Amino acid sequence: MSQDNATLFPLFADLRGRRVLVVGGGAVARRKLEPLLAAGARVVVGAPWLEPSVMELFAQGRIEHLAGAFEPAWLDDAWLVVAATDDGDVNRAVADAAQARRIWANVVDDLALSSYQSPARIERGPLQIAISSGGGAPMLARHLREKFETELDESLADLANLLLRERGRIRARHPRLAERRRFFETLLAGPVAERFRAGDADGAKLAFEAALGEAPPSRDIGSVALVGAGPGDPGLLTLRALRLLNQADVILHDRLVSPGVLALARRDADFIEVGKQAANHHVSQDGIHALMLEHARAGRRVVRLKGGDPFVFGRGGEELEFLHAHGIGFEVVPGITAALACAAYAGVPLTHRDHAQSVRFVTAHCKDSLDSLDWRALAQEKQTLAVYMGVAGLAGFRDRLLAHGREAGTPFALVENGSRPEQRVITGTLADLPSLAAHHAVQSPALLILGEVAALAMPLHWFGAAPLGAPAARVAEAA
Repeated sequence: MSQDNATLFPLFADLRGRRVLVVGGGAVARRKLEPLLAAGARVVVGAPWLEPSVMELFAQGRIEHLAGAFEPAWLDDAWLVVAATDDGDVNRAVADAAQARRIWANVVDDLALSSYQSPARIERGPLQIAISSGGGAPMLARHLREKFETELDESLADLANLLLRERGRIRARHPRLAERRRFFETLLAGPVAERFRAGDADGAKLAFEAALGEAPPSRDIGSVALVGAGPGDPGLLTLRALRLLNQADVILHDRLVSPGVLALARRDADFIEVGKQAANHHVSQDGIHALMLEHARAGRRVVRLKGGDPFVFGRGGEELEFLHAHGIGFEVVPGITAALACAAYAGVPLTHRDHAQSVRFVTAHCKDSLDSLDWRALAQEKQTLAVYMGVAGLAGFRDRLLAHGREAGTPFALVENGSRPEQRVITGTLADLPSLAAHHAVQSPALLILGEVAALAMPLHWFGAAPLGAPAARVAEAA
């Protein structure tokens, strides 16, 4: 990511007793004062004059006042500065002086001059949720804040205060991180939060004491969850998958699992890439088995995160057989397999009353797998083939279908990076499949959809760029 496109780094600053300079004494400055004062900052306002509400704060002794025009010396001993005047030259002078002294500065409504942004906030006691658009869309951040304000119960403040007060006792009772994490997962899903929501603070305290008094497990028991990550769009992840990703100690993930999905997982989990692709096995299947066993036996909760669905060309069955043979507990969370997702995001129905009464899922990554397929059955009409295969094998795949009677004019849709922002759809007919894939430099991951339904990719296109077809010269030649 280039510096121009880099996101802001979120940071909660402890301003208690620290000097913060606000330049400007009008209404804009007034809006900036309250959250700084609430954070315990020693606020100094520099301005030639103060509006009445700001003057009242000064009269109450809650702020200091530096009267006159801005001077760089005002920044002495400051930790932060806010430029909130209606004079662009003054705001720039403040920003330049802060930059020279390496002091973080916020210039109201001027993203370019600001070195930090003030986020929209939701507060529930010590619990704070900050929302930032990077300064570029403050109304969107405010809209989301309003949405969360209605969804987050006020009782979260009581719960957060309780956990803050009892932090020492919790750590003493559960000194090991994994053990402490599981305590919190049980506690937060139990009656403590429910009692606070009901306004029963005494009941919440009793429920907390009961939970804290329970003996920790004498031995951690590890487990493995085979989780389908789907095709790439994080929005297609199941709720159960999301929950397990946030509970995992170790995540063994395939190469094709998108960064967006990984970003939803627990940040302090151990991420281990075990990706495999054609002719490049980063970690062998036996190696994956060994990693699952090692971490599960160490008492960790392991998520084996697979692109698509674990049980559709994902070798999930082999991994479950291994876990079963070694006495490791497991569960399986299905994901949306590439055939379903790529077809949907390309606007291609896999079945259609007029065009396809059946669909076949086929894998064909190498010559050996091509040799093992029932080509006569695959060449039949009125069916859809959803083919998981390496791009390099397209010529052999086409030749065998043609040899067994499939029409050269059968439509296809080749979906690259299905469901992701960079999705591309290449369309054409079976005869031109390899040449069109080469012309458009199609790369893995790509899924081939072959059959009459593929002709619907163009009229039913709805996601991403419009489908690509044959080059203009070839179309003219065909005409």
